[in-house]
Amino acid sequence: MSRSGSVAPPALPVAAQISHGCQAMQLAVGPQAMQSLAQLIELLHKWNRVCNLTAVRDPQLMVSRHILDSLVVLPFLEGGRLLDVGCGAGLPGLPLAICRPSLSVTMLDANSKKIRFVRQAVAELRLENVEVVQSRMQEYRPARSFDMVISRAVASLRELYAQTRHLLDPGGRMLFMKGTLPGEEMGQLGQLQQSLHVERLQVFGLKAERHLLWLDIPKG
Repeated sequence: MSRSGSVAPPALPVAAQISHGCQAMQLAVGPQAMQSLAQLIELLHKWNRVCNLTAVRDPQLMVSRHILDSLVVLPFLEGGRLLDVGCGAGLPGLPLAICRPSLSVTMLDANSKKIRFVRQAVAELRLENVEVVQSRMQEYRPARSFDMVISRAVASLRELYAQTRHLLDPGGRMLFMKGTLPGEEMGQLGQLQQSLHVERLQVFGLKAERHLLWLDIPKG
């Protein structure tokens, strides 16, 4: 209740919040995907009660901090095969797979508890375009390499590049999702820093800084 004695309006349902956020961010997401994203939040909330998958406990906060924070990179995806390294509780890979059914997404993490959740989410959401793999990224040797490798707040830029470069096709794209601009990490890339693209992102409902950094790997 406010100081004037009025009662605050009830929060919108999660699916409506996601829809509102996507519209504000000019992301084209269909109604079926909206429902699947809301179901993903429901699963995260349920598993969080016993498994501690994410520090965000409130489903309302998960909309901006997990779902919209993942979908904000949609305009920067190029190609048909995406690897999410250190996927944790399935972010950003699961929201991206839900909204891009034509995208083949591989979820990779060494944590067995989190991988169990991701597998369960894939089954319940019937995501036929997702493969789930438990492995350390430097040890993973897939049958095919990928058009894109993405990571969300996992390790340093130099470490990620060194441990995942072998997973990318020539001409592929490596994407790093970060909070504040990691100036020190960028300096550690040496000559690669000259090829690094930087985009400041705006996530609806989130005041914290977000940046996307990416490298396009030469074809030659």
